[in-house]
Amino acid sequence: MSATAVQGGDTTATPSRPPAVRPARGARFLLLFAVFLCAACGLVYELALTALGSYLIGNSVLQTSVVISVMVFAMGLGSLAAKPLRRRAVGAFALVEGVLALVGGLSVLVLYSAFAWLQLYTPAMIVVAMAVGLLIGAEIPLLMTMLQRIRRQEAGSAVADMFAVDYIGALVGGLCFPLWLLPTFGQLKGALVVGGVNAVAGVLVVVFIFRRQMRRWVRGALLAGVTVVLAVLGTAYALADDLEVTARQQMYRDPIVHAETTPYQEIVVTRSTAFTGEPDIRLFLNGDLQFSSVDEYRYHESLVHPALAGSRANVLIMGGGDGLALREVLRYDDVQHVTLVELDPAMTRLARDYEPLRDLNDEALDDPRVKVVNADAFTWLRDARQPYDAVVIDFPDPDTAALAKLYSVEFYHLLEQVLTPRSRVMVQSGSPFFAPKTYWSIAKTIETAGYSTTPFQVDVPSFGNWGFVLATPGDGTPPPLRLASDAPPLRYLDEAVLKAAAVFPVDRRRQDVRPSTLMEPAVLDYVLDEWENY
Repeated sequence: MSATAVQGGDTTATPSRPPAVRPARGARFLLLFAVFLCAACGLVYELALTALGSYLIGNSVLQTSVVISVMVFAMGLGSLAAKPLRRRAVGAFALVEGVLALVGGLSVLVLYSAFAWLQLYTPAMIVVAMAVGLLIGAEIPLLMTMLQRIRRQEAGSAVADMFAVDYIGALVGGLCFPLWLLPTFGQLKGALVVGGVNAVAGVLVVVFIFRRQMRRWVRGALLAGVTVVLAVLGTAYALADDLEVTARQQMYRDPIVHAETTPYQEIVVTRSTAFTGEPDIRLFLNGDLQFSSVDEYRYHESLVHPALAGSRANVLIMGGGDGLALREVLRYDDVQHVTLVELDPAMTRLARDYEPLRDLNDEALDDPRVKVVNADAFTWLRDARQPYDAVVIDFPDPDTAALAKLYSVEFYHLLEQVLTPRSRVMVQSGSPFFAPKTYWSIAKTIETAGYSTTPFQVDVPSFGNWGFVLATPGDGTPPPLRLASDAPPLRYLDEAVLKAAAVFPVDRRRQDVRPSTLMEPAVLDYVLDEWENY
């Protein structure tokens, strides 16, 4: 190995005496292990930023695109910026990793706070993604220089070794985030834990390998620096729960009585006193209101009872993990079996075990007629064959790509295989007033899949004007909008209300819109364009 200058304040090696490091094989293994850990941490930071944006802002495709493109661009700049630092690669790398651990570890906390208090999420996200990308980009040139100092090898071979380990680390980090970090620690604490691992891998391992080359004061400064980083991350970890509660409460008008982040969504329940003097329990998923206990009966009566005006021995509910639609279905004594398909097991667990919600749904999930399936509805339908007399579809609005597929022509084609010629299907379809293109796109999508439809709208004070589509298989006569002769007593719906519900005002009647498919999710474009104005 030729003479080369070493890190800040380090001595310079002579041609006859190569730098003293740990035995080459062991030092090389440790350094590649540091590469592995740093790559895993870097990908976790990227996934954490993407997931947080999807939870808080929605539009997961846009959030993913912005985060990845900004970070990749910044990584290129970081690689160029690291070129002058290669002469002092060890000290520079330790400094980069210490700063990256601090920035990446605190990134979720900083962005969550920016969203809650400053309403500046997107600008803050771009700044954080840029900073993390710059630091990650600086890693590879510095690591390559250190690897060559341990044992010089042909450049192509060294690059192959480096990137092989780097990509394996990215794979492990990518799998650990959804399967372990997020369920175990949540987003805030998960990022802080990864920051700690990053600091240890990037600073302590490298300092251990090259400690004989480094002057004592340099080594002491780096160790003191990593101690400060770990102390900051540890303090933030200890305060994370309180900080999260405070920031989350800032985003909601009413006091939060329950909150949890699952691998699928953020679930928040608030409680206040309504103008009627009754308790007002509200459920939010990713910040979007799902119901208010004051008027949810208007929504759920409209969603369920017109669909059960025909045969109803076997009923399928997709979505509706809160159990409120299920409550209405179970009011019919001749309903023999209900299958509830809900993606998030945390939602159905909450509906079964959380007393305010359990009281609201009349303990519906404990009824012996009910089978709960925690699965993605699209995937579940591909293998389902049991016929159902009535289907109630109560998904959240299609404001993400994952939800848009549940409002696609392909989804309604899959649904046909569990229907009989006389089955009735009810689909919650958003607001014809606030999002008319979205609403009529859903109706047209159902029709394009080969159904006859009857669109209608009701007023739910918490939501405003809200729409549904009643459908039956086949291109025949639109299904009549009516109640069963033996329907239980209802608080909102009767035949007169239903008759009026089928009439749309002139400015909200059917529009010329596109149907939505998996390859062209028009409904996602419409919902994002319309709701961003409210």
